[in-house]
Order: sequence, then structure tokens, then C-alpha cells
Amino acid sequence: MDFTACTPARRWADEALRRIEAENNRSADTHLYAVPLPEEWGVQLYLKDESTHRSGSLKHRLARSLFLFGLVNGWIHEGTTIVEASSGSTAVSEAYFARLLGLPFIAVMPRSTSPEKIALIEDYGGQCHFVENSSQVYAAASELAAQTDGHYMDQFTYAERATDWRGNNNIAESIFEQLSKEEHPVPRWIVVGAGTGGTSATIGRYLRYHSHPTQLAVVDPENSAFYPGWKEGLAEFSTGMASRIEGIGRPRIEPSFVPSVIDEMIQVPDAASVAAMQQLSKQAGLHAGPSTGTNLWGVWQLVARMLARGERGSVVSLLCDGADRYLTSYYDDGWLVEHGLAPGEHTATLENFFATGTWPS
Repeated sequence: MDFTACTPARRWADEALRRIEAENNRSADTHLYAVPLPEEWGVQLYLKDESTHRSGSLKHRLARSLFLFGLVNGWIHEGTTIVEASSGSTAVSEAYFARLLGLPFIAVMPRSTSPEKIALIEDYGGQCHFVENSSQVYAAASELAAQTDGHYMDQFTYAERATDWRGNNNIAESIFEQLSKEEHPVPRWIVVGAGTGGTSATIGRYLRYHSHPTQLAVVDPENSAFYPGWKEGLAEFSTGMASRIEGIGRPRIEPSFVPSVIDEMIQVPDAASVAAMQQLSKQAGLHAGPSTGTNLWGVWQLVARMLARGERGSVVSLLCDGADRYLTSYYDDGWLVEHGLAPGEHTATLENFFATGTWPS
């Protein structure tokens, strides 16, 4: 193959694409854990453990897709400063890929982001630029990209279009392949949260493209704009408030959010997310972050509904990231009390659910 006609810029981009694909080839798929439930329920729950990615979260998939998207569009070149607006995990994963390609990286994030995530970004060679409120990240990231002649990745706009929803080993295709030998290989529900909206858009489109009867439920924390916007059928809506559950929930409806592929949304109290996160540790020995707890609070409601209707089947959700990123926050009882997130009555709701299989009306 003759490369003499290629420009230096094209040769660099080709090498960058090769490095990302080689990294992907070295990575085994993430585990799909079966979470034990009472056998008489006839319902199986599976959690796809995205914390086992090299950069430690579900956002590893998104970061890879965004870098590929930027490269093939000619937006990322040798020496380009990569800038992203992020509440933490996307920035960690993008810092990882930026280092892989030898590119400088700046993460714009709220000052309240967990110190563990900040340390990970810096460990990968990234810089952190802080704002006081999550609604300020967009303008600050755009301004920094202009100042550095860099590229603003803009996950909130490009997440839904950077990922191939037809397949190509996306998270939906992976789930169905891993379920193929299970008792109920086509799940009744898949339950995810919305941060950019990209994951729900990818899964929802995949389900429709392959004519699966599986329904998609999206959970949303307090203060987030996604749930009220979806409920009222609004394309644009803003709460102007920051989510207290890192990684999901936004003060405005993001461009990557595709409400038409969602069958149901469930609004989850923030303290309930903590209760479900803690319950997962006790029940299954899986130590996850708070957004996984949000997922599970929705899961348990749907399982209770299945039991009430006499339905048997499977439910799938995501373990988004690990507990190690939240040891000084969501895993600290004093911090929870200080921030009004002590699980309290929500723990009692879960205890009653596992004892009776019912959910409060």
C-alpha cells in the first residue's frame, strides 16, 4: 500500500484511529452479572458492569466514539487541545484517550465534582477547569476551545450521533449477545439513566431496528430536566439546577436526548439512589456509584410491577462505575447527612420490597 500521497495530517489521523481500534481489540467485553433474586419470583436481573473498562466507567464507550467521530470528521489533528464539559466520568475517559493519542486535555466541570474523579483526570495528564454551577460548563468549554485553538468535544450534542445504534458492538448489541443462552434472552425491560441521553438513544434505536419487544425505561434524579421535559412533551426545558447524582441528570434537556425511543421514565429521589446503591453492596457484593443506585430504584419498581401482573422474564440495567470514585462522598455517612442524602425511609422501602415483592402505590 502506497502512503506517499497521504499528507502528514492524514497519516497522523490514520495512526490515531489505529491506536484507538487496537485499544478496543485488547479489551474484552464487560461482564453481565446475574443479581440473585427469590427464585419464586421468576424474574432475572442482570447488571452490565461498565466499571471494568480501562478508564473505569460506562463513559469509556462514549469517549471512544467521540474521539473516532472527531477524527473521521477532521476535527482532531496532531497537537489539538481536547476540551470537554463533564461532571466527571466522561472527562476521565476522554483524558485516557487523549493521553493515548498524545493530545492535551482540559475538563470543564463543577467545583463539586468528586476529588477521586479529579485525581483520575490529572493522573491521565488532563487539566481541570472549574465552574461554580453545572449550567456554566457549556460556555466555559466553548471559550477554552477557542482560546487554545482546540476542539470542544461537546458530548451533550454528539453522543447520540457518534455511536452506531445498528450494532458494531455497541452496548445494546453486547447485552443481547451475552443474554443469548439465558432463560429469558430477550429482556422485558432495559433500564438506564440519562446524562447526555446518548446511551438511551443508542439502546432505544437498537431495540426498534432489530424489532425487539423489549421496553426501555429511563430513570432521572431530582433537579434534572429530562423527566419533566419528557412527561410534558417538551423539546426544550430547563430547571437551572444541578443534579446531586454525579454522572446523570442535567439542568436542561440536552441535544442528544431522544424522548421518542423511551417507553417509560421514572423520577428517582436522590436519597433513594443512595439507598439502592447501599442495598446492592449488601445483597450482591457489588460496590457501585450513585447513578447505579438510580438505575436500581427504577428496576425494583418495574420488577414489582411484573410480579403484580404475574409476568416472568428478565430485566437488564447498568453498573455505571465503581465505588472507589465516591469514597469521600456518597460512601461517607457524614457527607450524606450534610448534603441531605441520608437514605432513611428509602431503605425501609427496599427492605419491604425484598420481603414482600410489592412496591408502595
